[in-house]
Amino acid sequence: MEASSKDWRYTVMPAVFTWLKESESGVLEIDLEATQKYAADILKVQGKHGTRMGGLVGSGTLGENSYLSSEQRLSLLKALSSVAKEYNVPLISGAAAETKEELAKIVKELATVGVDTVMVMPPKTTVAPSDEQMYAYYALSAAAAKEAGITIMPYNNPDAAGYHALSTDLLTRLAALPEVTALKISTIDVSVIETMILENKDLKVLAGVDTVTVHAGLAGACGGITGVGCIFPKASITMQEYVNNGEWAEANKISQAMNSISYLDAQPLLLEYLKFAFGIHHNDANGGLRTFGKKLTQPQIDDVRARYIKAKERLEILGLID
Repeated sequence: MEASSKDWRYTVMPAVFTWLKESESGVLEIDLEATQKYAADILKVQGKHGTRMGGLVGSGTLGENSYLSSEQRLSLLKALSSVAKEYNVPLISGAAAETKEELAKIVKELATVGVDTVMVMPPKTTVAPSDEQMYAYYALSAAAAKEAGITIMPYNNPDAAGYHALSTDLLTRLAALPEVTALKISTIDVSVIETMILENKDLKVLAGVDTVTVHAGLAGACGGITGVGCIFPKASITMQEYVNNGEWAEANKISQAMNSISYLDAQPLLLEYLKFAFGIHHNDANGGLRTFGKKLTQPQIDDVRARYIKAKERLEILGLID
């Protein structure tokens, strides 16, 4: 990985949407050029203190990962890799599997298309594995990452995504693996972060839910991964700048301004909600409605629109609309 001028873990990173288009036959397919353009546009934005997004997250939950074939996922990430290289930031993507052997294979595949760090979710099994089974699952992915010359990021997301929760003891053990560059904690219970940081102040933890950016920072998180930041990047970057500087009152003003829409990032339909809001923001109704995900009901559409308008009005007052 080519080093950036600043440690990317102390920034906020956008989990970019995968833009889709309708083929001549009427089938939805990935619009690689549009996806690259929107990703680059986000990476160009500066916060009030001059910093930018420190990484690029592709083909994650908001990137319709679960709906893509392996071939589609790899072609998408290869396209996003060129954007990440242009802006000298790491490319991050997610992986999950039923078995540790399948996971190791996926990690190596992602490395071949330019992924620098793999967010590793718990196993996709019906029954929750024991901590020892879970550790073996992650340890093999770490070994695969080492062989491929990349790193991993254990991803704890028991709330909206419904994945098996990783215990704080297990997360602490995983953080000690040399190939683990950070932990991603996507939960509204930031006490998990604080508990681990109290035991090891050198841990690198990234917050994964927009509603708790400030609280996670207070608990010891060094950065975050954002969905709402794809829609309002200047606000998201500036909020992280304030968090990193310990200017909590200023950070909280932005958090409160975005709260109406940040709420959607912690819901099971976060992909559908936030992608629709992104379409509204860019006056692209068709783009905002194109998704492999679930079709929103009219009440849901009206709710997202109202939340977007409220957040935009509040951020305009703060001078944080691009």
